[in-house]
Amino acid sequence: MKILVVDDEKTLLKGIKFNLEHEGYEVDTAEDGEEAVEKARGTSYDLIVMDLMMPRTDGLEACHRIREFSGVPVIMLTARTEDTDKLIGFEYGADDYLTKPFNILELKARIRAILRRSSAPSAGDQHELLTMGHVTLNTAQRSALVNGSATDLTAKEFDLMELLMRNRGRVYSRESLLNLVWGYEYPGDIRTVDVHVRRLREKLELNPASPELLLTKWGVGYYCKA
Repeated sequence: MKILVVDDEKTLLKGIKFNLEHEGYEVDTAEDGEEAVEKARGTSYDLIVMDLMMPRTDGLEACHRIREFSGVPVIMLTARTEDTDKLIGFEYGADDYLTKPFNILELKARIRAILRRSSAPSAGDQHELLTMGHVTLNTAQRSALVNGSATDLTAKEFDLMELLMRNRGRVYSRESLLNLVWGYEYPGDIRTVDVHVRRLREKLELNPASPELLLTKWGVGYYCKA
């Protein structure tokens, strides 16, 4: 597994690199968002760990630009604790957030959770296709088609849509989706789910303002139509 770690704090960067290499990961580093975008464009990474506040190009802008050509999972590191900042990060395409200062064991756990989910083989046929209306998910390639055209989904967007499509008609609360999709007892704001659902509708629905596939049961949660 190859990971790109991006942070302008050289001591922290060195420490994360050392700990992840000790776990057996292959680790590249970058010290600003501009370098991160360049490396992500030229190299296939399994995951990116990126600081929010950096010179030249910050983590939000870098994540947004990476999303233009890659769905690689991104864990954002930030000294900010406001939920609004985290939600903005999800809007820009981040898959997870970790607030500084953090325990390296927690970072490792989150990395394992994301990589385990994104690389795990799907149940049944390894080339299984999930189809609902004009949307098709290829669970082996972790790719999505809308009316036959490829659409990029982030790791968490894919995980969320796959779960709902596999369980069509079942309504999941936001809390359940956080725990099932993020793979651990997620401590963040449940509005994280709302952000991801909105992004999925923008990418997959023919009319995001009037969704026909990814639906809301008011006061309960979200589901895909049966």
